[in-house]
Amino acid sequence: MEELQGSQTQSSLGQEDENEVITESSAFVKGEPAPEFSSNPPKVDSEVEVLHEKVTKQIIKEGHGQKPSKYSTCFFHYRAWAEKSEHKFEDTWLEQRPIEMVLGKEKKEMTGLSVGVASMKAGERALVRVGWELGYGEEGSFSFPNVPPKADLVYEVELIGFDETKEGKARSDMTVEERIGAADRRKMDGNALYQEEKLEEAMQQYEMAIAYMGDDFMFQLFGKYRDMALAVKNPCHLNMAACLIKLNRYEEAIGQCNTVLGEDENNVKALFRRGKARATLGQTDAAREDFLKATKYAPQDKAIAKELRLLAEHDKAVYQKQKEIYKGIFGPRPQPVPKPRNWLILIWQWLLSVFYGLVTLFKRERHKSD
Repeated sequence: MEELQGSQTQSSLGQEDENEVITESSAFVKGEPAPEFSSNPPKVDSEVEVLHEKVTKQIIKEGHGQKPSKYSTCFFHYRAWAEKSEHKFEDTWLEQRPIEMVLGKEKKEMTGLSVGVASMKAGERALVRVGWELGYGEEGSFSFPNVPPKADLVYEVELIGFDETKEGKARSDMTVEERIGAADRRKMDGNALYQEEKLEEAMQQYEMAIAYMGDDFMFQLFGKYRDMALAVKNPCHLNMAACLIKLNRYEEAIGQCNTVLGEDENNVKALFRRGKARATLGQTDAAREDFLKATKYAPQDKAIAKELRLLAEHDKAVYQKQKEIYKGIFGPRPQPVPKPRNWLILIWQWLLSVFYGLVTLFKRERHKSD
């Protein structure tokens, strides 16, 4: 499977390939913004569901589809607090790194959390409360994370999705080919959801695909295996950026493009999509720089030319607007106002000139007679 590399492509950005989705449409789909978090658990008014004697759940956002079964490999984000304390001991939301857990094979301190995750659907976000007996126990934890003794736990969890693996095979037990293959299947599922305009669900699939190829995995790959992994991973980041742009989440889209450009600084699609996000945010100089760099590797691309033309028109409009503003501030140069004429003074000046003329003439005639 080949990826469209920025250093090699001459094709239009509007042309779809098997790895990436079409994203250059001007139609935007309204989506839910990225969640904002405070230092305390969110207040939830939904009904409390008792999952276990020591585990309860309140739904923040409904999910879709089926629930995971035993031995499913679940991918989720979470952050957690010690109950009756302001001690927050885990925050994976900020780094957006999915956590992996095989149900039925979780660590002892994750038992309560696994009960909550097993009751969730893909895309569901919930507040899960766990008694200390199913958490870090009587002694707590003095390493990372640092959890006080007998601390009841509050988890804010979002289940991204899960893989049904009957044998309960975790990513760490897979071969390189198996992990890349699993990621590629997730990517293709994401592309199908994107075509149906199910952007949030598509992003979940892309994120799960990326989870198979985390930093710890990529650092171990060289040569053809690294190329194989990047051929799946980079399109997932680019497609995430495409979804985020449609959802008006431009800063996040820029972050996805930056990840790709960290591996391939000349990737045309990453430069193009980052440029579109920057232009929308008003970062016109940075956007122009991205588009001009992309033009070097795709000089005939009409989509890039169109964006550069739009930037030029924007700059012209801004210049005209500033010109009008400055004109209003300073105004035109004032014209001299003619002074009103006093006719009495003018007649007096005329009489004086006549009198001096007659005196001069009299003196001349007298001088001639002498």
